[in-house]
Amino acid sequence: MDALNALTAFGENPPDTRAVVAVSTVGLVFAYYVNKAIKAWRANPGRLPYPPGPRPLPLVGNVPDIPQTFPWLTYTEWGRKYGPLVHLTAFGDHILVINSAKMADDLLEKRSQIYSDRPSIPMIGFMGWGFNMGFMQYGDKWRTYRRLMHQFFKKEATAYYRPIQRAKIHDMLRQVLATPADFRDHIRTEAAAIIMASVYGYDVKPVKDEFVRIAEDAVARLGVGVFSPINMAPWVRFLPGWLPGCGFQKFLSDTRAVVKKMKEVPYEWAKANMLQGIDSTSVVAKMLETGQGQAGSVDEEMCQAVAGLAYAAGADTTVSAISTLFLVLAMHPEVQKRAQADIDAVVGPNRLPDFSDRPRLPYIDAIYREILRWRPILPLSVAHGTTEDDIYEGYFIPKGTTVFANVWAMSYEESVFPEPAKFRPERYLTADGKLTDDPRMDITVFGHGRRICAGRYVAEESVWLSIASILASFDVTKKKGVDIPGTYCDGLIIHPHPFECNIVPRSADARALVEATVDAVYD
Repeated sequence: MDALNALTAFGENPPDTRAVVAVSTVGLVFAYYVNKAIKAWRANPGRLPYPPGPRPLPLVGNVPDIPQTFPWLTYTEWGRKYGPLVHLTAFGDHILVINSAKMADDLLEKRSQIYSDRPSIPMIGFMGWGFNMGFMQYGDKWRTYRRLMHQFFKKEATAYYRPIQRAKIHDMLRQVLATPADFRDHIRTEAAAIIMASVYGYDVKPVKDEFVRIAEDAVARLGVGVFSPINMAPWVRFLPGWLPGCGFQKFLSDTRAVVKKMKEVPYEWAKANMLQGIDSTSVVAKMLETGQGQAGSVDEEMCQAVAGLAYAAGADTTVSAISTLFLVLAMHPEVQKRAQADIDAVVGPNRLPDFSDRPRLPYIDAIYREILRWRPILPLSVAHGTTEDDIYEGYFIPKGTTVFANVWAMSYEESVFPEPAKFRPERYLTADGKLTDDPRMDITVFGHGRRICAGRYVAEESVWLSIASILASFDVTKKKGVDIPGTYCDGLIIHPHPFECNIVPRSADARALVEATVDAVYD
């Protein structure tokens, strides 16, 4: 009878559905993480410790600790507290931050066979960026894309790009001469022009170029997606856009359209030119000539992707480095004076620097290296992922761990770089003025192991000649009464916040040399 009364009471007073759903959801989530914890426990039969790090909370782990802005600075501080390897968890997933160049070499280079994967970043696919080799997971497709990219951007191929680089850098010099206050815009135009001419055979317009506008928009959206919280809960992608808080659906739709244009429109333009016999030297034309990129084939999709990726990977990094150069020259006149003295001694007053001068201008190389160390363009690497369990220095690193190389921490390691906050190019020179070969100072901002940037050689030459040409042509100084903050924006690739400076020709002869480039023939 008591049981019957209880059933009757239950029927008359049913429990709150929301409470039932909530309790059930909590139970399922708890069961999921318990199962995950058991699997992790079984995967580590030796019960080895994880590397040290902040104490995790139940279930969520270190999610509240993970910095949302300038993460490399927080990870550097944690490195001082916990050591060169810092371990975190987020909802049961493992994260490893490497703050040591030696350990990055040990793991990402010497053990690259198991540290070359990429963790899944759902927003990359949601935005239409799935073709981006930089975020592609390790496997046959990535290897195929990598081979094609390497074919056109390997070290032996750099000579092909030099006439284009020289011409576009000289264009930039003339633009800076004409409107020095707009130097940041001119840097962006230069970076875009080199890539668009090399890859598509397309000459960028000095201002408001449509192809460049599309590409810059697509790349800017990529940065937003990489750091989006949607990556932590990708299922929200399937919620309708009209629901409150789901305005991101329009962002995704718009981004897919922009990325599609970036990939297809300049490619089709270059393809039409090649078929009409107008262009036979661009990367796209060469891919088509060798039978890659046949209409409607998978190869054509791959060629579109490789061409589009060249802009995404190269333009913003070049802009970051050259923007830092202007900042450095305005803040460190002694660096500018020494560099100009070297250029005058080697190049003379009758021409601008060229690639052939590089072996005799070690201080310019030292400036280039110090720019990349002092303000690394990519202070925190794109994440690697482990494909197997690993043991290093007595610590257990599980399969599926997300691994970041903290390039900032490596660049500011005081035992290697004394007074790291100071801009000192001479740290890269020996007592007799030659470039040092100390391997500890070889901090790469272009990635590690099998994931190192395929276009790094071409990018390096563009930045080097830009540095030498700017120093040969202009004096850059602080504006009287105007402070330069010297601060940088947050993001995957960092840039100095806008600043003002004086940019004037070094002399009447320097002005004449820059003006004369308008009639130069580049081959």
